[in-house]
Amino acid sequence: ILRQCLDTASPSWQEAPGNTELAYYASSCPVDRFEHNGLCDIVGNVWQWTESAIDGFQGFNVHPLYDDFSTPTFDGQHNLIKGGSWISTGNETIPESRYAFRRHFYQHAGFRYVASEQDPASMANLNIYETNELIAQYLEFHYGNEYFSVPNFCVNGVKQCLQEISLHSTQRALDIGCSVGRASFELAKRFDHVDGIDFSARFIQQAYALLEQGEKRYTIPTEGDLVEFKSITLDELGYQNLKGNIHFSQGDACNLKPQFTDYDLVYASNLIDRLADPKAFLNSIAKRIVPGGYLVITSPYTWLENYTPKDMWLGGIKVNGENFTTLDGLTETLIPHFELIAVKEIPFVIRETKRKFQHTVSEMTIWRKR
Repeated sequence: ILRQCLDTASPSWQEAPGNTELAYYASSCPVDRFEHNGLCDIVGNVWQWTESAIDGFQGFNVHPLYDDFSTPTFDGQHNLIKGGSWISTGNETIPESRYAFRRHFYQHAGFRYVASEQDPASMANLNIYETNELIAQYLEFHYGNEYFSVPNFCVNGVKQCLQEISLHSTQRALDIGCSVGRASFELAKRFDHVDGIDFSARFIQQAYALLEQGEKRYTIPTEGDLVEFKSITLDELGYQNLKGNIHFSQGDACNLKPQFTDYDLVYASNLIDRLADPKAFLNSIAKRIVPGGYLVITSPYTWLENYTPKDMWLGGIKVNGENFTTLDGLTETLIPHFELIAVKEIPFVIRETKRKFQHTVSEMTIWRKR
């Protein structure tokens, strides 16, 4: 705003309008040395500190020659400095120049006091390139690139199930075990209201942040300590008009609150083999689906005792000496209330590093409530 008092900007200056570009002094000078329209010292002299932590603008991409210049400062610990100092030249003196230093940096730096209507603290959570490795892995799984020609699991899963069902109503859907939320967005393109629920509050925070801020940033490992910086936006994904259709919340699949009911579709993706009591979930979820509604379950059936006690496994066991599969267990549990409509295989790839991937196949079963 202060710079608007000047008619021109560098490099169009015929003469520097302040103590900058080494034009007058070899040091800072008194603040009243240069005056413009009643305001003094509006350019140059010292860098001006701001309270704002530096962050990239929406659509920011890392330049390959500067991969260690910008994004390492997007950590909430580096503040913006602007305006240039007496020693600044070239691009450092243009109004758009933005640099970042930690808060103990004082060289050629001072301040110009400007009051803002926005609390700088409200912007602190936008500096989100520093992400937990597991969260970043799931963000890439949900929103990142496709690998080895395997379609995006969340997008393809919702597409495959909707191809098999005949919905009488598209009012309400539940994405239970939604993780970081991609399937919820896909369901919201078809349903008036979608609840996305996950037991992990940290996963839900990622989905909620993307919904509210329209952008999510994260890093994924390439090799060793090296990382790649990623950014996703609702606009790029085609979800910009879905904000009013989705509600994300933390919750327990086996102990949902009463308001989570009357669903036309419940989508439970890669959830069933991560529950302590999957049969309890199946019995309780039936009451939350309207007659003629659908339950969609996808899972690779990787039963592990650190998630589910073995006596609670739905399948993958011997019963009376015979193989008893998870599909057998699902059928035994669900058949009193549902009929099986379709069984499909849905592959997916999870990227761990640039050269290491998990390639898995989930089985999708689609059930219609009687």
